[in-house]
Amino acid sequence: MLKLENITVSYDGKALAVDNINLEIDQGEFVGIIGSSGSGKSSILKTINLLVRPIKGKVYVDDVDIIGLKNSQLRTIRRSIGFVFQDYNLIDRSSVLDNVLVGRLGYKSSFKSIFGIFNDEDYESASKALRQVGLGEKMFERADQLSGGQKQRVSIAKTLCQNPKIILADEPVASLDISTSKIIMEYFKTINEKNNITILINLHDVNLAKRYCDRIIALKKGKILYDGKAGDLSDELLNKIYQ
Repeated sequence: MLKLENITVSYDGKALAVDNINLEIDQGEFVGIIGSSGSGKSSILKTINLLVRPIKGKVYVDDVDIIGLKNSQLRTIRRSIGFVFQDYNLIDRSSVLDNVLVGRLGYKSSFKSIFGIFNDEDYESASKALRQVGLGEKMFERADQLSGGQKQRVSIAKTLCQNPKIILADEPVASLDISTSKIIMEYFKTINEKNNITILINLHDVNLAKRYCDRIIALKKGKILYDGKAGDLSDELLNKIYQ
């Protein structure tokens, strides 16, 4: 289970990007986070794995408050929390396979990480992840030879290679056309259902959120305005969220 308790985030010590948010996410939930630019969507996701540290509050992963952990302990926790970025976060000149293997680095010693030393189990994990996103035949191509949708699928495969319990996705379809966006969302949905992986996904497209997510959290000015079933989100409330 994931739990945020009184989380407050500020980047300048004055304005609040996230304002005293409390949130609980059960294992296996597929949660869409919506809201206009500056509402706090990205800050929430980055706080969950402490890419951003809150000025107040606690973050619990499986009942462990991760804010007070030592670096070595936090590294172990982060292995179970994958992060998919809008800009793919790939090494363009490297092969698809090598990019996906990056997901295994959290399990490696510093020496093996620096020199990229992987074993048969790592390669099998990477191959399996690529097959899960329909890119098994692309593993030896360079990442910069792929389309935007394929690059995002590689990014998802890299995250799967971590063997995560939670996947955080920050606007992963924002730069893609609607047809490709739906394909990416289908993969997220399948991964959620078949692997029982908790997914929190920031989306600018409300229709995608309502179609694919079971639960929607709507933010405005760092506060939660709605937290409930996707089907119960009314047009009236949407107007309030985005006005």
